[in-house]
Amino acid sequence: MRHLSFLAALALPLASVRAAGQEAPADVQPKPAALVADGMPDVPAALAAATRPYMEYRGASFVGWNPGDKTMLIATRFGNTTQLHRVAAPMGAREQLTFEAEPVGRGVWAPATGDLMLVQKDIGGNEFYQIYTMKDGRLTLLTDGKSRNALNAWSKDGSLIAFTSTRRNGRDSDIYVMNPRDPASARLVAQVDSNGWAVAGFAPDKSWALVARYASVEKTDLFRLDLSSGAMTPIGDHGKTVAYGEAAFAPDGTIWVTSDEGSDFQRLGTLDPATGVFTPRGPAESWDVEAFDLSDDGRFVAYAINEAGASRLRVLDVASGRARTVDGLPAGVIGHVEVAPWGAIGIGFTSARSAADAYSVDPETLAVTRWTKSETGGLDAARNIEPELVRVKSFDGLEMSGFLYRPDPAKFPGKRPLIMHVHGGPESQWRPEFLGSTNYLINELGVAYFYPNVRGSTGYGKRFVGLDNGPFKREDSVRDMGVFLDALAKDKGLDAARFGLTGRSYGGYMCYAAATHFADKLRANLCVVAISNFVTFLENTQEYRRDLRRVEYGDERDPAQRKKLMEISPLTRVSDIRKPLFVVTGANDPRVPASEADQIVAAVRGNGGTAWSLVATNEGHQWGKKENVDYTFWTSLLFWQHYLLN
Repeated sequence: MRHLSFLAALALPLASVRAAGQEAPADVQPKPAALVADGMPDVPAALAAATRPYMEYRGASFVGWNPGDKTMLIATRFGNTTQLHRVAAPMGAREQLTFEAEPVGRGVWAPATGDLMLVQKDIGGNEFYQIYTMKDGRLTLLTDGKSRNALNAWSKDGSLIAFTSTRRNGRDSDIYVMNPRDPASARLVAQVDSNGWAVAGFAPDKSWALVARYASVEKTDLFRLDLSSGAMTPIGDHGKTVAYGEAAFAPDGTIWVTSDEGSDFQRLGTLDPATGVFTPRGPAESWDVEAFDLSDDGRFVAYAINEAGASRLRVLDVASGRARTVDGLPAGVIGHVEVAPWGAIGIGFTSARSAADAYSVDPETLAVTRWTKSETGGLDAARNIEPELVRVKSFDGLEMSGFLYRPDPAKFPGKRPLIMHVHGGPESQWRPEFLGSTNYLINELGVAYFYPNVRGSTGYGKRFVGLDNGPFKREDSVRDMGVFLDALAKDKGLDAARFGLTGRSYGGYMCYAAATHFADKLRANLCVVAISNFVTFLENTQEYRRDLRRVEYGDERDPAQRKKLMEISPLTRVSDIRKPLFVVTGANDPRVPASEADQIVAAVRGNGGTAWSLVATNEGHQWGKKENVDYTFWTSLLFWQHYLLN
């Protein structure tokens, strides 16, 4: 019962907030210099010490294979930020390759040779990514250092890469190609007048490339891009509402894709680039195929399906159409899938009882081999709580579900407090993954956690994901939260008088919305990088992403939609926020500007309400520095202790 040692310290009154610049006393945890904390108490050193084992977990994401030396590339963190590492053999040492102050989580070795690595990174979370070559731990810039760039594809022979860049006007994602060994070879191939563009892959002869233009979660348009002339030819009927996921070329030029054409779910199949006809391949699946990769010889396809949130890995024999299921993995979530040139299937995998780690699968025997075992602070992760699936019917009869992590009743008898955590996206999905430091609240404080998948979540078909689109449907998902809260309040193991709610990004908007709509059901709300006013959000989000957000939320330039967007914005209803609020934001956030946090904190305080504020001056939308993440967790514990746990 480690938490008992600092309960007295957690009772620290709010009046104890120190003046800016005042040195922290010995019994206070030092605050990272980049964080600006306003209206909240100091973090007791006892709290940081008690939670330390839960803070020292790490994950290892599978990134890819090196075709030259057959090593595995992973991303993991040993210092303050995630960096790329090489693993030479299963359970071998992790050899660090990049040594940047900023996180480096994406890299790829040159196909065929593995003699060159390209990485992509930004500065301070601003998401203005640059592309670099990496050699001897040093990065050499390939792009302009100013615009937003995205590495898309590498030709099979390693001589050509495709990337998109906003360098022309700061808004549109034009398509470029380059020989990465000769930066001067970069050339603009296609100038576009919108964003959401990406090159899915090069044809085997490199005469053309398959290009995708993401319009929304429900619609992706495909094109054939002639690399000599820049001519862009539509593939299929762009008048149809069809979404494509991943795409890849087989050695014979066959295009494999995932598509929801003719189905409510993403299916695996092949695409005729001349006619746009999609042909499903392999067994019929009743869930989304979410990731796949082809073997270099074209004999098999490894693919993962999302079955009610849990992943299943299958290996499809192309010639026979027969698929076999990999049974050597527990219930959990598969990340990146990549087939090595020699046939080994690499995957990332995580579960409630396992931090993210890298594995390989033998395509013949389907035997699973673990390559990394990430530390969990010395704690036995096998003791973590497995979630239970909760199903409810919403106000209109729609069935929804979520994952409930219930504390051990033997250790924590009686009704337990609960925190509902709403996902962002909004096109995302909560899945039974490793919870990291959140396990502290469940295992040590006896707090139940519930992760709902309201309408608009992915993983349940294209009809479900479109049910919250636009300003006139937006609050249907808010009503879904209320239905979940009512259902959980009837649970005999939960204390309805001690419910809190949190969320980040779109989940942060839902957090604010819950604070206005369900003030009588919630004790407190912790909202992270959150939209407080849809109109100001759309006007101030980075220009390169504005049109994509208008498709989801509505167009603030249209008078009727603008009126509705203002009506449903939490800032409009800020007088209804009657319970304490904790607002967390990144100063460099290109998606949800920090001004969204500033205006709601000011409004709540102006009404005499309580609003804690924490700003990271060196972070954006996705926080990447461990010291900031840790301190934010500790302040969240303080917040819940004050206002939820008493």
